[in-house]
Amino acid sequence: MGRKTTLFLIAGVLGAYSVYTPLPDNIEEPWKLTWSTTQMKMTMNMALFAELLGINHLMSTLMFLLNFAEVPPTSDENVTVTETTFNSVPVRVYIPKRKSETLKRGLFYIHGGGWCLLSAASFNYDFLSRRTADRLDAVVVSTNYRLAPKYHFPNQYEDVYNALTWFLRRDVLEKYGVDPERVGVSGDSAGGNLAAAVTQQLIEDPDVKIKLKVQVLVYPALQALDMDLPSYRENAYFPSLSTSVMVRFWSEYFTTDRSLEEAMLSNQHVPMESIHLFKFVNWSSLLPERFKNGHFYNSPSTGSSELAKKYPGFLDVRASPLLAEDSKLRGLPLTYIITCQYDVLRDDGVMYVTRLQNAGVQVTHNHIEDGFHGAFSYNDMKIFYRMENQYISWLRENL
Repeated sequence: MGRKTTLFLIAGVLGAYSVYTPLPDNIEEPWKLTWSTTQMKMTMNMALFAELLGINHLMSTLMFLLNFAEVPPTSDENVTVTETTFNSVPVRVYIPKRKSETLKRGLFYIHGGGWCLLSAASFNYDFLSRRTADRLDAVVVSTNYRLAPKYHFPNQYEDVYNALTWFLRRDVLEKYGVDPERVGVSGDSAGGNLAAAVTQQLIEDPDVKIKLKVQVLVYPALQALDMDLPSYRENAYFPSLSTSVMVRFWSEYFTTDRSLEEAMLSNQHVPMESIHLFKFVNWSSLLPERFKNGHFYNSPSTGSSELAKKYPGFLDVRASPLLAEDSKLRGLPLTYIITCQYDVLRDDGVMYVTRLQNAGVQVTHNHIEDGFHGAFSYNDMKIFYRMENQYISWLRENL
């Protein structure tokens, strides 16, 4: 068999595998989702193949390809868009052109991408930010941060925290015409993780005088201890975000050492001396019955202490905000959490809702029964506009 024939067969197999996308019956516009996830899976498979051949790291290949989906900071008839830096961190600022006699709301947005991919310049995030600025009549700051595999935790967290605290300076808010009493933070997926983490840190920082009024977390990743939640079991192969891809993102956040990924996939990465932390992520007590869905809780297995010594980040509350003590959660601002049924991260968000409510924090939980991970970026589908309307309505009422 010739080389061309072999490559053609490999491409055919990858293509056929990528197109096969079984979806639940209640997914709206299934063919649009199939088309989008087919492209995503083909790109992922090609990047994995390149990594297998030793050509390039998976995330580096994906980032190179995704750079083609970035757009310049172009102003339009409704919003002025500029790029600058906040405390040396690159950000994109969206300012409504609408005249107002009062100060505007301010929203600090953190993009997703598994701490490895995408940016504020990615088309979907630029689209969301300019629409939010216009519809909410708010100044939106969409931040970048350093990405894995070149940079690991806590670099991403520190970049976001430094940019956010810069934005919360009184002189900076005054420059952009933002009301210091009406500033919020928002983020999706890995961005939701970072939003939750920096919001927890802000309430303990005596140097930050202006505090956040709200936090909005869209299908956030909130813990790296238990990869055996019901949502991980039920959505292990869902095309928009599988368990294996999510675990790869988590492990890349901390290291390029694949041994951590292997341990996380088998749920044997937490050492015995840290087993007490599972009380913060025990889904048997934190999930409402409808999310348990007949699943039984497995007592956590323990792993080698060596991984935790080399990569302690996965046990750090700044990486896993669900590990925060109740006393820390009590000071958090008004919260809006969006979770999606078909998402490995669903139960992270639901458990955080429970823990915040138990701590006395006012929380609105919007669970999307036909939702899936990444839906907030699918702006060619109806579900995006439904979620966006709910998101904007809540912010308009509460920010």
